[in-house]
Amino acid sequence: MEERPCAVLLKFPGTNCDAETSRALEEVGFVTEVLPVSALKPEKLVGVSLVVLSGGFSYGDYVMSGRIASLVTEQKIGKTLGDFRDNGGYILGICNGFQILTQLDLLPSGSLVENASGRFQCQWVTLKNLAPKSPFLTHLPEEFEFPIAHAEGRLVTKEAAEAAGYISGGVAALTYRDDVNGSFERIAGLQDESGRVFGLMPHPERFLHRQDHYDPDWKGTGEDESRGSGYYFFRSLHESITKSN
Repeated sequence: MEERPCAVLLKFPGTNCDAETSRALEEVGFVTEVLPVSALKPEKLVGVSLVVLSGGFSYGDYVMSGRIASLVTEQKIGKTLGDFRDNGGYILGICNGFQILTQLDLLPSGSLVENASGRFQCQWVTLKNLAPKSPFLTHLPEEFEFPIAHAEGRLVTKEAAEAAGYISGGVAALTYRDDVNGSFERIAGLQDESGRVFGLMPHPERFLHRQDHYDPDWKGTGEDESRGSGYYFFRSLHESITKSN
């Protein structure tokens, strides 16, 4: 019988980071299944510890980023993801997956809209860890780097004060050190009140190893200098899940 926690990665037409994310999860100890949304049913989440919505351009982002994927998910399984969370499951959305989670109302209210630059941005960014006790961030330092690759990653709320409240209230888990894309309060990642749903625009799956970094002389800050910050992101999650099971 499989003892490793199981992660299901939902794949929509246009999702393109599922293989990378699957490898990252397996490297820290998960067993994974990439599940096409056409095969998604509530019973597919039975026995699963983690649901991941990977990065990419679901349905080509033709309407708005993540919108069609969120509607298809609701049509296929209704409120199953909310029940999954309430029963102790973890949910992670990366980039396009973050956009989908906000539209499924699984994260604090907000929209991810066109970057203030008006263009697609692919670059490395420095992030601030505002939630070191988060199940996703326990092994990460106060500041670390991840790459981003998005055109619609600017987090906005109806009122600017709402975003400020996310900072003071602890649901803003990650912020950009610098103003990267115009996000209110420089927010790069959100968590829900349970701490088991997490969304972020940067890509942890793209920085598992030292050689993934743009600086050939970069040395890791973790216990193993050969590991990138993304490894410790997924390791944090794995340890949190295995301890809670």
